[in-house]
Amino acid sequence: MDEGLKPLRVDVNIYARQFQQKGLHKMVEKILVETGLPPKYLELEVTESMMMEDGKKAITTLNRLRDIGLSIAMDDFGTGYSSLSYLKRFPIQTLKIDRSFVRDLPEDSDDSAIVRAIVSMAHSLGLSTVAEGVETQEQADFLKDLDCQFMQGYFFSRPLSFSKLKLYLEEADIAIHTNDEK
Repeated sequence: MDEGLKPLRVDVNIYARQFQQKGLHKMVEKILVETGLPPKYLELEVTESMMMEDGKKAITTLNRLRDIGLSIAMDDFGTGYSSLSYLKRFPIQTLKIDRSFVRDLPEDSDDSAIVRAIVSMAHSLGLSTVAEGVETQEQADFLKDLDCQFMQGYFFSRPLSFSKLKLYLEEADIAIHTNDEK
């Protein structure tokens, strides 16, 4: 944004140790103030297993983070021991479909069924979906047909230096979503 680019959301993975720290929301809030980043441009990714470890504490922590104005994504969805009753109680906005289910799309009928079910469930709960590890046009087309809103992976770009990222963003028509669109 300081370089004159359109604002876009940054997703940051939270480690289990960080997620369990007391006052995580205060630390995040302090960083947002120091950097001047509006909260709607930050999404924190927390793994399913971290949320499930102590569900009640996780809900409290996630609510505090959400109250700041951040988005929360459940990362690696489908790989842990999820409880659908907790899923409806977690204040999350996004389910990130683990790459292990995307890798063999659309050929693998089991993975196709699982991804179809995750996307359908997410839509029913009013959540966005992000497919991780998209590497082929066939995968992207399959996911688009399911109305998976967002995808990430080498099909779109390999990791980039800041200068190359800036050029890429200036040239690309990238779909960016924020809390404003919810």
